Amino acid sequence: MGRVRMICSLHVLLILVGVSLSGAILDANYYQKTCPQAEDIIYTTLRNATVYDPKVPARILRMFFHDCFIRGCDASVLLDSTPGNKAEKDGPPNISLAAFYVIDDVKTKLEQSCPKTVSCADILAVAARDVVVLSGGPSWSVLKGRKDGRTSRANETINLPAPSSNTSQLIQSFAQRGLSAKDLVTLSGGHTLGFSHCSSFEARLRNFSSAHDTDPTLDPKFAADLKGKCPKPNTDRNAGQLLDSTASVFDNDYYKRVVGGRGVFVSDQSLLGDYRTRWIVEAFARDQGLFFREFAGAMVRLGNVGVVENGEVRVNCRVVN
Repeated sequence: MGRVRMICSLHVLLILVGVSLSGAILDANYYQKTCPQAEDIIYTTLRNATVYDPKVPARILRMFFHDCFIRGCDASVLLDSTPGNKAEKDGPPNISLAAFYVIDDVKTKLEQSCPKTVSCADILAVAARDVVVLSGGPSWSVLKGRKDGRTSRANETINLPAPSSNTSQLIQSFAQRGLSAKDLVTLSGGHTLGFSHCSSFEARLRNFSSAHDTDPTLDPKFAADLKGKCPKPNTDRNAGQLLDSTASVFDNDYYKRVVGGRGVFVSDQSLLGDYRTRWIVEAFARDQGLFFREFAGAMVRLGNVGVVENGEVRVNCRVVN
């Protein structure tokens, strides 16, 4: 009986404490003594912001991905450019990032409650979990203890996976960050929230190749619909397409659409065409519960990428101390 208790205790400990890829020790209870109200403050602020602007969840989730994929989860994406340095948020793939004001609001409240304690990197990690929950998705224990990085360079955003990437390129990109092909497919499910402007997928619609005017992996009816939304010439800068049909609800509709040839990006649809990832897409399309369980685990692993443990806790997430 004692041995069973010991094994159970060890299992709980392994869930609550994690070792990041950089070797930093993260802990789900990191702020339990120094700022026990931190997660409540973050959740309440995110909930209020989402009521005001329903686009907030998709924007915060994307912001977290883009942060972790460049220099690891160190809040470098939050830093503003300076006269001597163009920061990540002003790199081409990040120009469309938004909702930085929500993180600013969270940070202001936390500085009032627990000064110089909660890092911007941890705020973003917890916020990413909270927006998934607020959208009807799964929850998980966020490991905390990250410190904030002091470097942010726009030219490094070239390393972000592009909407035009194929599965081989995506698998390689994720592997460089210690993430598997299953993590790739699972985290792509974040596209269940959000919207894309035409520029990210219109190359699929016209003059696609010498053999095909339109990407042949696109469902023909869906392709015609996208052409209607993204005409040539296009004078509407806001034109685009929701990434799934329930774009404000976190569910498995994204995978059902990919199976049906209605993935918006090349990077989405290619997951169905590659034998290494097709079975995972099909499994998630059938079983939302499976997707939710895998997504929670993949987000913990993503949050462990390149964690900084000897950085700082920024007082203002936009500038280094």
